[in-house]
Amino acid sequence: MLEDHTTTASSPTEWPTAYPLGYAVVDVETTGLARDDRIISAAVYRLDARGEVEDHWYTLVNPERDPGPVWIHGLTSEVLEGAPLFRDVAEEFAARLDGRVLVAHNAVFDWQMIAREYARAQSEAPVRQRLCTIALAKELGLPLPNHKLESLAAHFGVVQQRAHHALDDARVLAEAFRPSLRAAAAGGVRLPLLECLPLTEWADRPSPLIGRQASGPGGGYGSYRPGSWRPSRKRPVCPHPNPGRYEDGRRLKQGMRVAFSGDTSVERELLEDRAAEAGLHVATSMSRLTSLLVTNDPDSGTSKVVKARQFGTPVVDEAAFGQLLRDVEPADE
Repeated sequence: MLEDHTTTASSPTEWPTAYPLGYAVVDVETTGLARDDRIISAAVYRLDARGEVEDHWYTLVNPERDPGPVWIHGLTSEVLEGAPLFRDVAEEFAARLDGRVLVAHNAVFDWQMIAREYARAQSEAPVRQRLCTIALAKELGLPLPNHKLESLAAHFGVVQQRAHHALDDARVLAEAFRPSLRAAAAGGVRLPLLECLPLTEWADRPSPLIGRQASGPGGGYGSYRPGSWRPSRKRPVCPHPNPGRYEDGRRLKQGMRVAFSGDTSVERELLEDRAAEAGLHVATSMSRLTSLLVTNDPDSGTSKVVKARQFGTPVVDEAAFGQLLRDVEPADE
C-alpha cells in the first residue's frame, strides 16, 4: 500500500542562493472540495534544491466516509476500506514534507486539505512555505491556454498516464516543475512563495461512513454527479456595503462585488466559497456595480467579459485573485 522509491541526480545549473534547499511536490485526491472533505490518497515527490527527484512516496487513506466522486478519482469504498487512516500515515507524510517547500498545482487547496487532516489528528504538518505552480507559470509568462495541470504538462512535453491518480499527478507536476524552476533560476525570477499557516483546532460535522456508498439526494454525497461536485445552494447575503470598484495595486475590501467567468483550475464553487468567507459579495452576473471580474481568459467573448469591458470593470486572473484573498481589507463599519 505504501511505496517508496529512491533515485539520485544532479543539475549543473548555477543557482540563486536565495532559493529554497528542497521541495516536496504533493498531490492529494479527496472526497470533494468542501471544508469537511477528506484525503483519500496522497503522493509526495521529494526534490533537491535544483528540482532533481530524490524519491517518491504514495499511500491510500481511509476517509472513514463515502469516497465522493469515484468517477473522477476511481477509488471506491471497497478499495479504501482496508487503507490506513490518516493518523496512521501522518508521521511518514510529515517526514516527507519536513524542511521543504510544498509544491502543488493550486497549492492553497492541497495545503488546506493537508492542514485540516493534521488538525483532525491533533498535530501540525512541518510545512512553512508553499509554491503554487500556477503562480510560477504566471511569473514565467508561460503561454498556456488555461491553468490546468494537463496544459502545464503538455507545455513541457510531460506525458500524463493516469490523470487524477495522486502518484501520477505528482510525477507529472515534478517533471514540469523542474524546467519551470530552472527557467526561474536562469531569469532571476523571484519564486512566488507563500506562508503556510497550520490549523490549531478542528471539529467535523457528521458525515457518512465509508462503505455506505451514497446513491441519491439526501444520502451524504449522493447528490454529487459528474460535472457537479456539490449541490447548489443559496449563499448568505453579504453583510457589508459595496465600497466600489477594485483598484489595481490595492487590497480587496469586504463588501466588494466579485464575479467569475470561464474555466478555472479550482472548482468554481470553492472559489466562490473562499470569496464569501473573506467577506466579499459573490455576484452571479455583471453590472455597473461589480467591483471585479475574475477570469483566466480576458480575451474571450463571454457575456461577463464583454460587459466588463463596457463598464470598465477591473479584471484579474485566478492566480492574482488568490493572492488578493490573502489580505482583504475590513469593511468600514
